[in-house]
Amino acid sequence: MIGYVVSLIGFNLAVFCVKKRLSPGQIVQIWTFTIASHLVFDVYIDYKYHGYWYFTKGVDWENLPGLVCLLPPVNILYLNWFPFGKAWIKKVFYIAVWEVLMLGYEMITLLPAPWGYFHYGWWNFTISALVNPFLLLSVAGFYKWIVWLENKKTVPAEQQLQ
Repeated sequence: MIGYVVSLIGFNLAVFCVKKRLSPGQIVQIWTFTIASHLVFDVYIDYKYHGYWYFTKGVDWENLPGLVCLLPPVNILYLNWFPFGKAWIKKVFYIAVWEVLMLGYEMITLLPAPWGYFHYGWWNFTISALVNPFLLLSVAGFYKWIVWLENKKTVPAEQQLQ
């Protein structure tokens, strides 16, 4: 539980203290997307197939703060420094660095209590290493999509009401 609480506080302090490239609206959308995608993934991998779990198998109240406040700030930090508009090799290197950070953090969460809170069923380190880049790319893709939507020309609000 100690590692969980330290992570919750540390990641949220980090995201709220760094200078952000993302607008408040983008932050809210990334936060919401992260919660929704994490929940959908966990419903199947955690709850239905018991691939991994947090604290105990099944639904647990201890996991709720993590679902809402642990991964969203990490994704915001990831996007904040993502090398959009740079060469693909820089993007690959950036994703590789985040992959190492994520796998390192996962190893810490696997430590026995009170530091760790994550447990493997049939899921393992190799599966995480293979899945993480796709998760990182999906967050970047979602961000690019919301930027595109924000830049899309729309009818002014005054005209919509007529």
